[in-house]
Amino acid sequence: MPDFTPQTCATVAAVLRSRHSIRRFLPTPVSLEVVSELLELAARAPSGGNVQPWRVHALAGDARKALSAAILAEYEQGAREKRDFDFYPTQWSEPWLSRRRKMGFGLYGLLNIAKGDKERMRVQSGRNYLFFDAPVGLILTLDERLGHGMFLDCGVFVGNLLTAARAHGLDTCVQDSFADYPATIRRHLKLGENERIVTGIALGYADPDAPENRLVTEREPVAAFADFQGF
Repeated sequence: MPDFTPQTCATVAAVLRSRHSIRRFLPTPVSLEVVSELLELAARAPSGGNVQPWRVHALAGDARKALSAAILAEYEQGAREKRDFDFYPTQWSEPWLSRRRKMGFGLYGLLNIAKGDKERMRVQSGRNYLFFDAPVGLILTLDERLGHGMFLDCGVFVGNLLTAARAHGLDTCVQDSFADYPATIRRHLKLGENERIVTGIALGYADPDAPENRLVTEREPVAAFADFQGF
């Protein structure tokens, strides 16, 4: 195991602070070798009993385009499928509602989408299913026979993946919107009967000229979410 130095820690901190969600990517390809390395690093995530519950379906080229087309066909018809897992609450409360709205207003503001312009909002939402033009799309699944606590393990895996990607000069966007079409994804990717859709992830190189990529969301200060005792 390599020794960690203050310089190494500083580099990790810089990588974490530089990452933010990207919503328009360049067509620059990402090789299978790079994607495999990122997944190997992500899989260093701890998991209860070393179960390693995550499963990833990595798509590029025609495979990515075909999945996007299948989902968009449903989306354009206004279809929605029952999610495998609840992600958002049925009724929002504060402070989470305000945070979510602020992010949405910030994104639409950068894209000059006026409040109430439902058609442009619909088109922008549909871009999720193109993986925002990223050359690589990932679908993360979890076997339904495992407990919901395994979502924590999957979350650590995804965090590792995003950090590793950034360290390689790549960008990402976690897209829970893919979980709106579990039946289509399962059918298209021929998934096992117990595989359930957790999220999608776009992976590639950010388009530096895209206004939506200037959106960097704020984070609450540590004092707002952490309680310290005995220090």
